[in-house]
Amino acid sequence: MDAMLCDELVQEIFRKLPSTPSSFPSVCLVSKRWLSLYRSSKTSLSLRFPPHNSTLLSLPPLLSHYPRLSFLCIVLSDATSSINNSSTTAFSDHLLSIVSSYCSNLHHLKFLASPISGLPLSSLSKSFSKLTSITVSLSRPLFLHWIVWFSCLKELCLYVCSTDGVDDEGKRFWLSSNDELDVKFGLETLCLSGVRADDKGVSWLWRNCRRLNKLQLKSCESVGDGESFSSFIRCVEGLEEVELRKCRSIIDRVLLRLAENCASLNSLLIHDGCSREGLLEFITTCMCNLQKLDLRLPLDLDDDHLLAIAMNLGSLSTLKLQSCCLVTGEGLQILGTALNPTLEQLAFINCDVVDREVGFLATLGQNLTMLRKLDLSYNEMLDDKELVSMLVSCNNLVALKLRGCRKLTSITMASISKTCKSLQSVDIMSCAGIEAQAVEFFVLNCPQLRQIEVEESKVSGIARTRACHKFIEVTSG
Repeated sequence: MDAMLCDELVQEIFRKLPSTPSSFPSVCLVSKRWLSLYRSSKTSLSLRFPPHNSTLLSLPPLLSHYPRLSFLCIVLSDATSSINNSSTTAFSDHLLSIVSSYCSNLHHLKFLASPISGLPLSSLSKSFSKLTSITVSLSRPLFLHWIVWFSCLKELCLYVCSTDGVDDEGKRFWLSSNDELDVKFGLETLCLSGVRADDKGVSWLWRNCRRLNKLQLKSCESVGDGESFSSFIRCVEGLEEVELRKCRSIIDRVLLRLAENCASLNSLLIHDGCSREGLLEFITTCMCNLQKLDLRLPLDLDDDHLLAIAMNLGSLSTLKLQSCCLVTGEGLQILGTALNPTLEQLAFINCDVVDREVGFLATLGQNLTMLRKLDLSYNEMLDDKELVSMLVSCNNLVALKLRGCRKLTSITMASISKTCKSLQSVDIMSCAGIEAQAVEFFVLNCPQLRQIEVEESKVSGIARTRACHKFIEVTSG
């Protein structure tokens, strides 16, 4: 049979295999031919290396086996231990040069080995002419003009590190050219991490980003030097999605600019850092038609914000609250009543109110009859009675996540199979009280089920056979 199948047909079969860790040894141990064909059919590859000269010698022959790669991720296993070593930057520059020689068809590159200086990317742009997405760590000072030479680039993610990876000649070049070139490039998604107030190159970046629709800021003390905020204002006008993580020092100013200048915003995420006053002002003054709101603000979100959301953001379709300690059941019920006509996705992840206030989920479920996706993960004290009383009213659910709800038992699974007939996806990982027999019963009696996440030890032979016949995906991660 192996001899009858041509190489192209075998490769096509390999491309349709699930991308699970077990598929690689299962295929590659059959024969050398299968190993070679499997490698040549791979379009995605992730590598983790030690920062050692042997890596530079072993990488070229390895990459030569993967001619079809369109996505490549490279990470150095202990890069963080030598993050301030300038020799590590030189090592990464050399590593990147090797990648460019063997992977000219790449569309997505994640190069998080260690900080690079930025200068090598200018000289390698011809080798990476098809790149649409780059994720890379950069050393200071920020040399960013290499972005201009990647004409297809749509997504850019920069992790700015403290190490200084440019020699004196490089610094002079950076200082002489960093503000001279103004070219409007086509970036649509921009992610910046670790930006400080003395990072002058960011002002140039804001000035030339006029097509952004998604912005992510993480652990940023500023949006750049003194001129950056004026350029930033013009940059945010067309944004549709914004994510702000650990940016407490600048978040009020950023939210104010978004409220005043960004009418197109439809998705906002704020995690780990905000001020109550700044967030409340944004909610009450923004002119955008916000559709998605994701907040993880343990001590910065209270009922005043929920009431403001109910009054000013009545068209929300997705609301996600994580680790919010100060909100109450009463505030959430008022919010639920206001959002009933539009809200389709709701998440309360590790929220104290689920444990504190008995019966509030039942009332909330009655007010949110249009829900299609519900996430109650990591509410460890959530019991069967509370959950079932809510799900009775949520007949339209297609996705339910209960990961980490340790107090739930097999009773929940029996109830879900009766009340949620449209359910397609369920996550019950780390639910110690749900036993294998309940999982089997659920798989056999949930007619629309297409995906279930559960420990492999809880999947019986009968359940696995049923899942195979009904094309139900069973995952344990």
